[in-house]
Amino acid sequence: MNKNFFVILAGGNMGDVISSINYAKKELSKLSFNKRIRSSSLYRTKAWGKTDQPDFFNQLFIFKSLLPPIYILNRLLDIERKRGRVRIEKWGARNLDLDILYCGNTVLKKTELILPHPELQNRRFCLIPLNEMLPDFIHPTLKLSNKRLLELCNDKGFVEKY
Repeated sequence: MNKNFFVILAGGNMGDVISSINYAKKELSKLSFNKRIRSSSLYRTKAWGKTDQPDFFNQLFIFKSLLPPIYILNRLLDIERKRGRVRIEKWGARNLDLDILYCGNTVLKKTELILPHPELQNRRFCLIPLNEMLPDFIHPTLKLSNKRLLELCNDKGFVEKY
């Protein structure tokens, strides 16, 4: 795979999350140069970070785009806002959350965006769908496959196919 593919994790735990995730997929197809989005299974997961809240649903999307990562990030934030996302509390309940996990082998450290996602190796809810879709992809800075990152992950949180 090259630098022109994006790996996005969609999730949420408030309202009609599955509808919001499906909406996000439709909107992401508009950013893809071939309008095709590959999707993981849908997963139900325990909340991470702030655990006293309802379970989350998560799904991974992969698509190709020639657009720059900052542009994609801004479109993700627009999609969240269109679904009514209001950022109040870090790791709090939300109807839709869209995170860029990878943009190919791109390494980026800006205030508004760090790539690869700086916490993906610590989160089973990221690594399980990554292993469904891209087990052999090598993390550009850690130099380990997603499969190996999952094996090393200390997070034992509940993640199941829905």
